[in-house]
Amino acid sequence: MIETIVIKFDEQYALRIKNIRNAVFTDEQHIDPDMDFDGQDRDAVHVLSICNENYAGTGRMLNDGHIGRLAVLREYRGQGLGAKMVLSLVKEAENRDMERVYLGAQKHAVGFYKKLGFSVYGEPYTEVNIEHIYMEKISMG
Repeated sequence: MIETIVIKFDEQYALRIKNIRNAVFTDEQHIDPDMDFDGQDRDAVHVLSICNENYAGTGRMLNDGHIGRLAVLREYRGQGLGAKMVLSLVKEAENRDMERVYLGAQKHAVGFYKKLGFSVYGEPYTEVNIEHIYMEKISMG
């Protein structure tokens, strides 16, 4: 059973979010936690993916529609959790009458986001030593 919930970065969920992001970004991708935890979490809307009662993934959306920090624990990948989390954030943007969401996709994930209706724009760029490209989804409703 997979459930995706929309939450805030608060006392109830902050540690769960941090644990998932630390496992994926810090431990696996060797990203400095100071780059990941940029001070914007409290103002963002977050999603948590729960698989068989275990917290398995997370992501966030900033108030300007920027989706990011999408992370799924290794043992839960390939089950559609990432797509469900992105689509939950897109739905939240629709509920807020946003006309556009956007993200910086790691190069290997471009196909994943294209399947969810995102289009590439702009030039590739490097962030935390990983190549990215901007992608957006316009007029979601």
